[in-house]
Amino acid sequence: MLQWPARLGAPVRRAPAFLPARPFSRKKPFPRTPPWRAGPRPEPRPGGAELLRLREDDLPLGGRQEVLFGLAPCALALRAARRAVTRLLLLQGRAGSGARAELARAAEALGVPVQPMRRRELDALCRGQVHQGVCMEVAPLLPTAFPKDGEEGPAARRLWLVLEEIQDPRNLGAVLRTAHFLGVDKVITSHTNSCPLTPVVSKASAGVMEVMDVFATDDLPGLLKDKTQQGWLVAGTVGCPGSGIVQGSNVPITSCQEFLWDRSTLLVLGNEGFGLSHEVRNLCHILLTIQPGRELIPEVESLNVSVAAGILLYSIISQRKGHGDWLQKETSAVACDSPQSSTSSEEPESRTSQGLGL
Repeated sequence: MLQWPARLGAPVRRAPAFLPARPFSRKKPFPRTPPWRAGPRPEPRPGGAELLRLREDDLPLGGRQEVLFGLAPCALALRAARRAVTRLLLLQGRAGSGARAELARAAEALGVPVQPMRRRELDALCRGQVHQGVCMEVAPLLPTAFPKDGEEGPAARRLWLVLEEIQDPRNLGAVLRTAHFLGVDKVITSHTNSCPLTPVVSKASAGVMEVMDVFATDDLPGLLKDKTQQGWLVAGTVGCPGSGIVQGSNVPITSCQEFLWDRSTLLVLGNEGFGLSHEVRNLCHILLTIQPGRELIPEVESLNVSVAAGILLYSIISQRKGHGDWLQKETSAVACDSPQSSTSSEEPESRTSQGLGL
């Protein structure tokens, strides 16, 4: 320690010691994670890859209210009275006449409050969805639990549509709309890894979800086994041969055009990505496929599940008794209404073909 020279009688002053330099640190003065993200990570959403990509408004809200949007979904939900409705929200200046005015009068007759709102407020409620100037705050709609006792036998030809892990809400809505239009007797979904009945599903179904019974089961293989014992046919679905989709080797594969609907049938559609699970595929008696019209490249080797559902359902429903007679009568009526139709016995058939563009 250095010592300064001191005068006689003066106190000795000592120089301060030199402190060692602080070692160099790479630690940044600010944390890498922003403070608004420093909290605990949210739990992963249940389901597969499709459910992970869904937005928050596509997920179930539990006991909370949800916002139904679109003219048809709101009107059908109000008419069906299956949901508890809190209030009807209409775009300002658009409720004077037309369908919105009728919807407002129907809501007021049921005691539902009607509130006008600005467009940006409706956009915010729907998170950018196409709402057509109509929104409605409602309670969530849950699928009906399928009874385990299996009340229906194969007395008559029935067609049930079974959906295993359909995860995209727009696909589910489109499938429900097609099934309702073509006259499917019942739609059953699997609880596990399946899209819930959200407002997005209702909008994609054009409101069909509000009036159609959608059942759900926790034991899809058990349901297929019970129906098999009752004499039902379980028809699964696979991609076209050579598409790369895993196909069951022990289950026969046939084109949907060659399938004969001669008894009550369960048509089973699988997930958008991997199709039917191995367990469900092995419980099928037959696998239906749609033959392509050309040689396919790997990137477009399959159809969207809602499009495939429409083709498969129509190929089966068209075999229902009376469907062909109805189509023939409609075709004959179109031909007879044509100004070029003739009264000869051989002309109507020719004119009919021209009217259909064949």
